[in-house]
Amino acid sequence: MQVSDTKKEEKSSLPSLKIKDIESSISQEKSSTGFMNVLINKSFLILWLGQIFSQLADKIYLVLIIAIISNNFQAEGQSISGWVSLVMIAFTIPAVLFGSLAGVYVDRWSKKVVLVMSNLLRGLLVLMIPFCLSIDNINQEIFSLPFAFWLILFITLSVSTFTQFFAPAEQATIPLIVKKQDLLAANTFYTTTMMGMLIIGFAIGDPLLVLVSNWGKKFSFNYGQELLVGASYVLAGLILIILNTQEKNQDKQTEEKHPFEDIKEGLRYLGKNHRVRNALFQLVILFSIFAALAVLAVRLAETIPGMEASQFGYLLASAGVGIAIGGTFVTHQGRMTSHAKLCFWGSIGMAGALTGLSVVTNNLVLALTMTVILGFFAALVGVPMQTTIQAETPPEMRGKVFGLQNNAVNIALSLPLALAGVAETYFGLRIVLITLALLAVGGSALTSVITAKPGTN
Repeated sequence: MQVSDTKKEEKSSLPSLKIKDIESSISQEKSSTGFMNVLINKSFLILWLGQIFSQLADKIYLVLIIAIISNNFQAEGQSISGWVSLVMIAFTIPAVLFGSLAGVYVDRWSKKVVLVMSNLLRGLLVLMIPFCLSIDNINQEIFSLPFAFWLILFITLSVSTFTQFFAPAEQATIPLIVKKQDLLAANTFYTTTMMGMLIIGFAIGDPLLVLVSNWGKKFSFNYGQELLVGASYVLAGLILIILNTQEKNQDKQTEEKHPFEDIKEGLRYLGKNHRVRNALFQLVILFSIFAALAVLAVRLAETIPGMEASQFGYLLASAGVGIAIGGTFVTHQGRMTSHAKLCFWGSIGMAGALTGLSVVTNNLVLALTMTVILGFFAALVGVPMQTTIQAETPPEMRGKVFGLQNNAVNIALSLPLALAGVAETYFGLRIVLITLALLAVGGSALTSVITAKPGTN
C-alpha cells in the first residue's frame, strides 16, 4: 500500500511539475522577446525615431545659440557667461511656469497633434534665426542689449514652451501603443534615449555644428547650423505624422475644468499614490545627478592624464553604454524583481560608482569603467520608475502627471547645471562627486522606506 501510494503521489506531482516548467519557460520566453515585441511595433518605432530627432535637436539648439552669441554678440575680451545665463533663463522659464499646465492640455487634446505640431513649430522658429540676425537694425540696443539678441531670446523662450507640450504627450502615448507587459522594454528605449541625449547631445553638438558650418562654407551658405537644428525638429514632426496613437475618446479628458483645477487634481493623485510619487522623486534625483555629471565631465577629463577637456564626450558616451547595458538587464530582470528593489540597488550602485569615480580621476581606464558602471545602475533606477508611472497612472491622468514630472525634473535640472561648476571650483571635484553619491544614497533610503509599505511593487 505504501508503494502504491508513493507511485500515486509521484504521478500526481508530475503534472504540477510540468505546469511549473511550462510557466517558467513561458515567463523566460516573454522576457527574452520583450525587446522583439517592441522592435516589431511600428507605432513605437515611429515614436522612438521622432524622439531621437526631437531631443537631439533640443540639446544641439543650446550649443547653436552659444555659437551664435560668440560670433555675433560677444565683444573681444568679454566673458560669454552673462549672455549664456540670459539664454538659460529664457530656456528654463517655460519649464518652470508651463510644464504642469502643458500636461493639462495634453490630456484634453489629441496627443498626435501635439507631438507633430510641437516639433514643426520649433523647427520653423529655429529656421527664423538667420532672418533675426540679418535685419538692418541688428545693432540697435534695447535695455543695453542688441535688438537681434532679444529676438533670439524670444525664439528660445518659444522653443522651450513648445517642448513642454512634446514631453508629456510622448510619455502619455507610450502606454497607448505598447502592451502593458512590454512597457519595461519600451521604457528601456525611451529612458536610454532621453538620458543618452542629455549626456551625449552636448558632447556631439559642437563638432557636428562645426562640420556642418565647414560644409556650408564650401557652397557659400552661412546658415547650415540653423538648418541642421531646424530640419531635425521638422523631420521629427514629419515622422510623427504617420504615427497611429490608437487614442480613443475615453483616453482624453472631456470634462472642462479650469487648468489649475486639473493641476491640483494631478497633485492630489500623486499624494494618494505613493508608488507613483516615489517613482517621480527617484527620477528627479537621477536626472539631477546626470545633469551635474554633464557639467563635471569637462573638469574630470581635464584631470585625467592623457585626456583633454575637449574630450569629455568619451566619459559621457561610456555612461551611455552603461545605460544601454543596464536597460537590457532591467528588461529581462524586471519581470522577476520588483521595481522598488531594482531602484534600491540602482541607487546604491550609483552611489558606489560615484564614490569610485572620485578616487580614480588619475586613471583613464578606471574612470571610463566607473562611468559605465554608473550608467548601468542609473538604468536600474530610470527604466522601472518610468514604467511604474506609466503603468499605474490612468489614461485620463497621464498628461497631468507627466506634466508635473517634467516640471519637477526641469526645475531639478536647472540647479545642477547652474551650481555644479561653481561647487567644483570652490570645493573640488572629489567633494562634489561624493556629494552626488550621498544624494543617490538618499534616494535609496527613500526607496527602502516606501518598499516597507504593504502593496509596494
